[in-house]
Parts: sequence; C-alpha cells; structure tokens
Amino acid sequence: MPSATLTSKGQITVPIEVRKALGLDAGDKIEFVEIGEKQFAIQPRTGSIRDLEGCIPKLDYVPTIEEINEAILDAAAGDYLASVGDRERESKMAKTA
Repeated sequence: MPSATLTSKGQITVPIEVRKALGLDAGDKIEFVEIGEKQFAIQPRTGSIRDLEGCIPKLDYVPTIEEINEAILDAAAGDYLASVGDRERESKMAKTA
C-alpha cells in the first residue's frame, strides 16, 4: 500500500503509483473527500468547462440589453433597501437597549 510522509510545512509527495492511477501531472489539483470519521479519499480535480454544460437552463428568448440592465438595477435596489432596513432595525434595537 502506498504511503507518504507529512512535512513540517504540511506537504506530502503523492507516490508515483497513485499519481499514475489518478492520471495526475505536476500542477494538477486534488480534492480530499471525507468518507468517514478520520477517513478521506483523494480524487483529481480535473474538470473541463464543458462539464458544466446544461447546468443553466436555456431561455426561451434572448433578453435585450435593456432587460438585463433593468434586472441588475432591480436587484441592486432590492439589496440596498434591505440593507437600509437592516440598519434601521439595528438603530431601533440600540436605542431600546
């Protein structure tokens, strides 16, 4: 069974047989996935942007730039109003305390 030693800097060298089995090359990222108490598995984090295809549903139409700008303004206004409301509530709570 392959093993590795943890350095004082928290680094390990992944054994060659593990790198080959996972198809890892220098610079590749790996993920540590918890599979149980005090147990982790490693897996390569090698994905393509194409793997994300289908994550966002296609619209029935193409929005105009005006529609996009309006949606952005609406969201920003909503965020602003929510933050103002939060500040007013905090101010009232501070006065009653």
